[in-house]
Amino acid sequence: MFTRVVAVRPMLASLAALLLAAPAGALELPLPPPGEDVVGQVRVIKAKYEDTFADIGTANDLGYLEMVAANPGVDPWLPGEGTDIVLPTRFVLPPGPREGIVINLAEYRMYYYPKGQNVVHTFPMGIGREGWGSPIASTTITGKFPNPTWTPPASIRAEHAADGDILPAVFPPGPDNPLGPFKFTLGTPGYLIHGSNKKFGIGMRVSHGCFRMLNHNVLELAKMVPVGTSVRIINEPYKFGVAGGKVYLEAHTPLDDHGDPSVVDKHTEVINTLLKRDDLKDSMRLDWEVVREVVAAEDGLPVEIALSREELASAVTH
Repeated sequence: MFTRVVAVRPMLASLAALLLAAPAGALELPLPPPGEDVVGQVRVIKAKYEDTFADIGTANDLGYLEMVAANPGVDPWLPGEGTDIVLPTRFVLPPGPREGIVINLAEYRMYYYPKGQNVVHTFPMGIGREGWGSPIASTTITGKFPNPTWTPPASIRAEHAADGDILPAVFPPGPDNPLGPFKFTLGTPGYLIHGSNKKFGIGMRVSHGCFRMLNHNVLELAKMVPVGTSVRIINEPYKFGVAGGKVYLEAHTPLDDHGDPSVVDKHTEVINTLLKRDDLKDSMRLDWEVVREVVAAEDGLPVEIALSREELASAVTH
């Protein structure tokens, strides 16, 4: 059977073997073979003295909370010179069709599948905060607008005014515009995908329901995504995936329909998620002790939780 040390968090000697250079651009990953669901690799870097998780996340297309979850016990504002920092750049792809844009609220992340290409692009996102939850919906990109102007709705102006912050009636294009350098409109009224004038907050619950991206990410997305692209917004904290004959589980903190941390029975939710995967129910034997540890950790790292029956039979004979 697996152990938490081996299955979830390799020891530092093993981490050193994973050291890879940071990617020059966004996370563009080849799709796995048919029947498989896991892409990318976990990477590790050495922190510099001046590094923060916000800086490291921006450089590696990762959100703040996923950096925190993958590095428990490390100070996100001063990790320390030479500290090993885990970059959670391995992902179980979201369930459902691999087409268009898929946004998974529970992991604060977007996946884009370009038509006719065997790759997926993935980006961190800021989502709606308490009282301004982002929607679960199936919609489309209805418009693309560079250098947008923002006219704050009356509700947002009133909220800021209550805190003594008087917003202007209109934000012109520029570095102070909260929409950043580009916005996409959606078929779901009142919601946008856009950049930001603040790098902090990407990968967190910070917006008024819209989806915030790092500016270099939203500009890259703008070059690739045509109007009419499908957008599927889901809320899946637990993702099961197959790679190389093994089953993996990736766990995130569940969010309720309002975007708040959920009080759902997590183990029941995991079992219900597994039951949706007809291809896994009979062919694999899960190690439930490891499953419980993965669910408790909620670190966003895909962890091996099962061996195929063939592998189990081989292990018994040896």
